Amino acid sequence: MSGGTNVLKVAVIQCAPVIMDREATTQKAISLIHEASQKGAKLVVFPEAFIPAYPRGLAFGARIGSRNAAGREDWARYWCNAVVIPSDTTQALAEAARNASVYLVVGVIEKDNESSGTLYCTVLYFGPDGTLLGKHRKLKPTASERLIWGEGDGSTLTVVDTPFGKLGGLICWENYMPLARMAMYSKGIQLYVAPTADARDVWQATIRHIALEGRCFVLSCNQFVTKDMYPTDLACYEELSSEPEMMCAGGSAIVGPLGDYVVEPVYGREEILLADLDLDLIAQSRFDFDPIASYGRPDVFQLMIDEKKQDSVRWTTQETGTP
Repeated sequence: MSGGTNVLKVAVIQCAPVIMDREATTQKAISLIHEASQKGAKLVVFPEAFIPAYPRGLAFGARIGSRNAAGREDWARYWCNAVVIPSDTTQALAEAARNASVYLVVGVIEKDNESSGTLYCTVLYFGPDGTLLGKHRKLKPTASERLIWGEGDGSTLTVVDTPFGKLGGLICWENYMPLARMAMYSKGIQLYVAPTADARDVWQATIRHIALEGRCFVLSCNQFVTKDMYPTDLACYEELSSEPEMMCAGGSAIVGPLGDYVVEPVYGREEILLADLDLDLIAQSRFDFDPIASYGRPDVFQLMIDEKKQDSVRWTTQETGTP
């Protein structure tokens, strides 16, 4: 730290949801937002899929070529506890952000509307006045996540202007997509959030690389989950029988723009990770490297990004032939 006055206190919330319970998880989030605010945080970050759950260990009764009734029952429970935008849930989160006067980043499972069957792994951005500033839908669910979540598109590559710098990020293994990272860097991101479900040691190499590559602060936020947190009345509860007692160890961390830890990874417990970020370090770090400008080489490399919303159905009128 350089000891300047351009400092932002942040809170990364490593904790578990009340699994499969939207309302109870929202209330837990509100309590933790208040606690983080009381400790001085002005930016609060929650993990991927926090409301209502990242359903680790569940297969929803699916195998190649077949699904079963128990899996459909659990899927319906998951779907019913997903978050519609806007809704009472987003309003409650907005009020919590406003009451705490914080920027809030929270991972939810989004239900596109009350009639849609598709769910999305989404991150919501709220301002300190309670405004929903934007959202990001995960572009590519990983492996079995593709069974339960749809794909986002370029219309939600969200970066938010704040008094502290440009805030945005990618979810979990989207961060292994070099072109997606480049898209975020091109928007001038300075506060890079990386909500995740990855507790492996090698994930630490990823977030440190992103911080160094993007010359930005990286706030990586994961859940801490044990098997006894799962509701035992799940129809497919037996699918968890081979899972370890510690389902997700955490590993949340905060990294500075030269790739060094501001807060080292925390494992094995719920915790609020707090840090004072010296924002002057961002400019200092770009003295010798900038992924877009000084190291961009547009004469050799160019990236084209389509930010239009992609719809399966488009209606045209007979009179004009236009949408």
